[in-house]
Amino acid sequence: CINTSTVCKINKMKVLVACEYSGKTRDSFIRNGHNAISCDFLPTESPGKHYQGDVRDIINDGFDLMVAHPSCQHLAVSGAKHFYRKEKEQKEALDFVRMLMNCNIPRWCIENPISVISSAIRPPDQIIQPYEYGDSFQKSTCLWLKNLPKLRPTKIVDKGEFYISPSGKKLPKWYSDTKNPKKRSLSFNGITEAFGDQWGDESRLPVPVEQLSLF
Repeated sequence: CINTSTVCKINKMKVLVACEYSGKTRDSFIRNGHNAISCDFLPTESPGKHYQGDVRDIINDGFDLMVAHPSCQHLAVSGAKHFYRKEKEQKEALDFVRMLMNCNIPRWCIENPISVISSAIRPPDQIIQPYEYGDSFQKSTCLWLKNLPKLRPTKIVDKGEFYISPSGKKLPKWYSDTKNPKKRSLSFNGITEAFGDQWGDESRLPVPVEQLSLF
């Protein structure tokens, strides 16, 4: 933040972006002056600091903040009709989310679509939409937060096109047009920009406090 007499110095934080191969959230924090690294089993799609492997290898390396995008493959309620045959995979996915929430990083955000995390662990602190952040799409996105403020809308636009499925259900057109599940799971640019812009100034964040067990 700059005025006529003072340049406000942003304290550099060490930021972990877990379960991200796109590099979008990582790069948002880097643009805001922080030492950020992404981590995923897949290689990064954007040049930058990236650990290719299990986040558990580095999660205890003294990070100040974490934004995590755990896979929703076995968690999202959009796939509820398949839950009965993947109980083992869903339990492992929920255990992974609990591990992320129980880490020793003082501030974190867990991002996921509408999922069983809400019923199996706890409800989200916030549900946001891409159209609140400048992208004309609808995708309910849940945020579970620790020692972070709720994300503020940055630019509210239209919700984008919809279509009626053969079953009569109204669905976002972008979802039907995007056949690749990998691309469907990506966070929208406006939201990832808001992560870095709004949580990238430590002086504006609440003082970290220990919370009671989440479980």
